[in-house]
Amino acid sequence: MSLDGRNVLILTTNYGTEQDELTKPAAALRDVGAQVTVAAQKDEAVQTLVSDREPGALVQPDTTLAKATANGFAAVVVPGGTVNADRLRTDGDARRLVSAFAEAGKPVAAICHGPWLLVESGLAGSRRLTSYPSLRSDLENAGATWLDQEVVVDTSGRHPLITSRRPGDLDAFAAAIVDALDSGQRA
Repeated sequence: MSLDGRNVLILTTNYGTEQDELTKPAAALRDVGAQVTVAAQKDEAVQTLVSDREPGALVQPDTTLAKATANGFAAVVVPGGTVNADRLRTDGDARRLVSAFAEAGKPVAAICHGPWLLVESGLAGSRRLTSYPSLRSDLENAGATWLDQEVVVDTSGRHPLITSRRPGDLDAFAAAIVDALDSGQRA
């Protein structure tokens, strides 16, 4: 399988993103030939965290949320990290971006606390998904059906929605994103 020529956008704030939830999906996508663009709130290094507490790797973004568009991208990925996700859901540019991907019928993927952005963007209602368990009530209150599974792929709506619970589910999460892009490429 090759995703050569497919571009994927990852949304993040500049502080608090769970390190592996940003770096592992990016690496998995690059391993199969996809281009990955990281968009952050500011054009400065992203300070990731490990387990929401310890400093992780610094990641240099490629663009800002304000400059990014869904045009030219095949999918969007929203990593978690409690601080990152809480700040990202209140960012108008992040909400605009995930909504644009959804409107265009492109896959939207979110892990851990990342689905908070789906709630704030109106993308969770009537969908099956998962998240970090503490978000269950928020997602159900938004009209979603929450499932305790390592990855949930919901294709019932206008766009594929891929969600996972936590860093331990990253292999399944990344594989589901790759599969969605590969299926879309063949369609």
